[in-house]
Amino acid sequence: MLESKNNVTYKIRTGTVEDAEAILDIENDVISEGEYFIAESDELEQTPIQKQRDWVQSNLENERETLIVAEMNGVVVGWIVFRSNNKKRLLHTGSITMLIRKNYRGLGIGTMLLEALLGWAEENPYIEKVSLGVFSTNHRAISLYKKMGFLEEGRKINEFKFNDNEYMDDILMYKLVK
Repeated sequence: MLESKNNVTYKIRTGTVEDAEAILDIENDVISEGEYFIAESDELEQTPIQKQRDWVQSNLENERETLIVAEMNGVVVGWIVFRSNNKKRLLHTGSITMLIRKNYRGLGIGTMLLEALLGWAEENPYIEKVSLGVFSTNHRAISLYKKMGFLEEGRKINEFKFNDNEYMDDILMYKLVK
């Protein structure tokens, strides 16, 4: 589906195995920023591209999961993934991860990706609850999630330690889609 924001047209579509390299590249870029991801750059396992392709393929084959990308001029600039749980009592739930290249943030791409994912979840006969965790300092993301109807479910206090005196909470959020 084509979406227009700020006089720029983005293509929002289901990801493919061919997007695996771009997805991995965006993940590595966001991690290297050091602000929005739990892992630090020096903790990254250098994921071979085939392993990343297998991850994408596995996601696409699972009817309880999806991967959606935002593309501009043929280049993937962001993505969102919904990963389901494999325990019977949790099959109706799953969590999201969304990553957008730094130069493309604040342009409405996150909103478009989240709208597409929530639309998929509402149509999916299995999914009833979409969850996420977000750093308490990621105010832009928190604002987006609240705008899209997510509610704070809880908070893990001082969950992340950045140095001797700097901690950050993990805010747990959810949205019921059924």
